[in-house]
Amino acid sequence: MSKVERRVRSLVREDGEMRDALETVLEHASGGEVRWVDVRDEITSGQWGRLIEKEILIDGEEGFALADREGIEAGMRDDDSGGSDVETPETTSWSKWDKLAGLATLGAFVGYAVGPVRNAIAGAIDVVLGPLLNVVPFYVVIMVIALATGLYSTLLRAGLMDMEKMSAYQDRMKDIQERRKEAEKRDDDEALDEIQEEQMEAMGDQLGMFKEQFRPMVWIMFLTIPAFLWMFWVIGYRGSTAAYPAVADQALVVPLAGTVTWDTGIVGPIQMWILWYFLCSMAFTQLVQKSLNIEMSPSSS
Repeated sequence: MSKVERRVRSLVREDGEMRDALETVLEHASGGEVRWVDVRDEITSGQWGRLIEKEILIDGEEGFALADREGIEAGMRDDDSGGSDVETPETTSWSKWDKLAGLATLGAFVGYAVGPVRNAIAGAIDVVLGPLLNVVPFYVVIMVIALATGLYSTLLRAGLMDMEKMSAYQDRMKDIQERRKEAEKRDDDEALDEIQEEQMEAMGDQLGMFKEQFRPMVWIMFLTIPAFLWMFWVIGYRGSTAAYPAVADQALVVPLAGTVTWDTGIVGPIQMWILWYFLCSMAFTQLVQKSLNIEMSPSSS
C-alpha cells in the first residue's frame, strides 16, 4: 500500500465528506493537474488545504498535480474490514555472517572477565594501535578510535538497518493508536475489542523493530569491543598492571575534577579515559552523520 493510499484512507475515515472532495478533484484533474479556481465552488478551502497538507496534491506546472492517481482511487474504495490500512513489513532475517558476528561479539565480551582472553585480543590490536602511542599522546589515540567508531557505526546503521521497515512498524502502531482513540470517542466496544486483538498481534512488531536495530549493533560491538579491551589493557584493568605504565600515570588537568590520571574514577567507576572516549565518540558521530547527510531516525509517513 502506497503512502498516498494510506493518507487518503485516513482522511476519508476521519471525515466522510473528504470522499466527495476527492471525487471532485479527480473529475477536474485535466492532464493530472487541477486548479483551485476549478473546484472552489464544490469543495471548501479547508478540504483543499488538507489535500495539499497531506501531499495528495503536489506542486504542478500550472496548478496542483495528483501525487498518485491510482493510490487516491484505491484509498477511496470502501473498506469494511475495520482493520489497519498499514501493512506489516516482513521481518529481516539475519545472515550467517550476522550470526557469526554475534557469536564473536559474545566471545569478545569474555575478555572483560578473563585475563588471558583480554590479553590475547589486546595484544593483537596493539600491533596496529601501539605504534601510535609513540607518535601522539594517548588522548589523541582515543580521539582516533572515537572517530573510527563514529564513522563505521554510522555507515553500518545506514547500510544494515532498513529505515522503510522501521517507518512501517511505527506507522502501523500509530494507526492502531489513532483508531483506538476514535473508537473510544464513539464508545464502540466492538471496535475496541477488535483493536485490542490487533494490538496483541502487533506485539511482533516490537520484536521486528528490535531485530532491525540490533543487527547493526552486533557489528558495531564486534569492531568496538576489541578497541575497548586494548584501552583497558593500556591503562590497567581493575587494578591489574598497565601495559603502558607511563600512559596510565600521565597527569591531566580537567575542568571540575582538577589534576587526574587516565585511570582516575570521574563519575563513580567511570574512569577518565572512558569519559573522554564517550565525549569524543558522541561529537564525532554527530559530525559524521551531518557530513554524510545520513538520517538515523525513521521518518513517519
